[in-house]
Parts: sequence; C-alpha cells; structure tokens
Amino acid sequence: MIVIMSPNTPTEEIIILKQKIESENNVSINVIQGKEYCILGLIGDTTKVDASKIRANEFVENVEKVQQPYKLVNRLFHPEDTVINVKDASIGGEKLAVIAGPCSVESEEQIVEIAKNVKDSGAKFLRGGAFKPRTSPYSFQGLGTEGLELLKVARQETGLPIVTEIMSEDMIDKFVEDVDVIQVGARNMQNFELLKQLGKTRKPILLKRGLSSTIEELLMSAEYIMSEGNENVILCERGIRTFETYTRNTLDLSAIPAIKKLSHLPVIVDPSHAAGLWWMVEPLAKAAVAVGADGLMIEVHNDPANAKCDGQQSIKSKVFQNLMTDINKMVDMKLDKLQDAVKL
Repeated sequence: MIVIMSPNTPTEEIIILKQKIESENNVSINVIQGKEYCILGLIGDTTKVDASKIRANEFVENVEKVQQPYKLVNRLFHPEDTVINVKDASIGGEKLAVIAGPCSVESEEQIVEIAKNVKDSGAKFLRGGAFKPRTSPYSFQGLGTEGLELLKVARQETGLPIVTEIMSEDMIDKFVEDVDVIQVGARNMQNFELLKQLGKTRKPILLKRGLSSTIEELLMSAEYIMSEGNENVILCERGIRTFETYTRNTLDLSAIPAIKKLSHLPVIVDPSHAAGLWWMVEPLAKAAVAVGADGLMIEVHNDPANAKCDGQQSIKSKVFQNLMTDINKMVDMKLDKLQDAVKL
C-alpha cells in the first residue's frame, strides 16, 4: 500500500501521519521524497489498514493498493529512476554504464592490460572473476584472494571501480573492504541468506537473473537486499535457459522494458553470457541499448583462444573499441531525440 501526499505538504505533517499509521497498524513506512511528490510506502501486513481513514487526512491525495509482492523494488514506491553512484561513475539515469573485462583474472599482466584497454575505449567499470562458480569441479575456479589483489592493482593503475562475484557469506567483509560493486551471480540469485547479509551492507550489489528465474523472482530477490536497508541494487539480465541449444542462453530483451516499468532500479544486460558466442555480443549489446538498458556488462580478453574461462564468448579489445564507438553513436542519437521532444 502507498499513501500519496498532496504537493507541498509540510514535513511535520508527514512525520505525524507516518507515526500515526505505524503505531495503529503495526507496519513500517518507507518515505520517498521526490522533487514534486512525497510517497509513504507501507511495508508489512496491510490487510487490516483502513485506507478510508487515511484518505480522510487533509494532506493525503490518494491511497493505492500495491498488488505485487515486492514493495521497495516497486516503481509505485519510487516513481523516479534510481541512480547508483560508484566513485566518479554511475549506473542508471541518462548515461550508459559499461562494465568490461575478462571472465576471470589470470595474471597481473593480463588484468592490467585489459583494464587499460577497456578504459581507453570508454568503459567506466572493470569486471573480472576472482572466484568462479563452474559447472564442472575440474574447471578453472579462479585465483581466489590472489585474484582480488590483482583486481586492486588494476584499479590502482586505471582508476576503474572493480566489479566481481561473491560466492558465500563468509567473504562479505573482504568484499566490502576491497570491491566497489559486489556481483551476485545467477546461481546465487536465490541464496536468500547471502542476499540478506549483503542487504546489511551499503555496497552496490549487481544482482544477476537466475538461469530459469522469472522477472518477479528476480525482483523478489532484489527485495531481500533492499528490505535489509541496502538500496544500492542493480539488476542484470544475462539470458535464461530455454529449449534452444544453439546459444548458451536465450537473451530476454523483453525483460528490460518490463523491469523498467515495474521497478525503479537500474537494469543492465550481459550479452556475453547470454549468447556464449563472441560474434553475437555486438548485435545483442546494441539491441539491449535500443530497448532501454541502463548499461552493459561485456567480457573482453586480450587472448580469447587461450583464456582459462569462457574464451569463446569474449571479444578482443579492438572489437570492444569498435563496439563502443557504435554504441556511443546510438546513445547520442537517443539523447538528441529526447532533447528535440523536450523542445516540442
């Protein structure tokens, strides 16, 4: 349930109403203050809340029921798009955020070289796996804590914030200290204990959609994080498992506009994991931008043929550079159209 306050309602009246509703109904209230609006989002069992009684308040414009099970993630609770700021970069809003780097960190020379290359091409974040969840126990599992240290070296060399995947709760303190954006992989999307513990931090969390998860399940997982107080959540569409076997996964481009309609959280797309084929990354990345993605997460490797992990879906630095040139043109065209619309 949300309570929409009338414009220019005095702050003290909002506080009084908030305290009254909470004390009488045993619910908690999230106050969302925008430039031209104020919304009280009721969290908890609202079945016994008397909406007519709340509407009787002279400062209340309307009371609406929220049918979806997710609340804090819901755009009704937060009409404006959320922008996640990370150092000098951001995810969400008008600028397209590009996260690029190798699937896994293999050596200092490798990660630093790739970091410099993707930064020169316009990437604002460096991705790289230190800990790698793999289907086979015999596959390369990453360098672990050594990989984290090498990512920190690359960050120091380039200034790029680092994005890497966490595997378990016992690693949270280390990640909070060393990592700029903590990634929760598809396999951990419904690891609710991990999500709750990450919710107690204030670190930006990049939450990937599970292999066979619905949009609602993704949003409910984000709700777990936000319900613990962490509002810095980024959603990632990385393809879902279907009956098609030609590609690694099937990229659900329809999820981007759907999520942006349902939620205020930024949503990015990982075309590398979606396709599993390097030559598909470029067209899928462009398609993601066209349907409104807030960012891209792309695997880039200096020697894909000899990569220790997912070389077949990684693009070379030169290909990434050309892709960034094309994408920037697309973004500029979209901004020009928006500016023309505003003038009209």
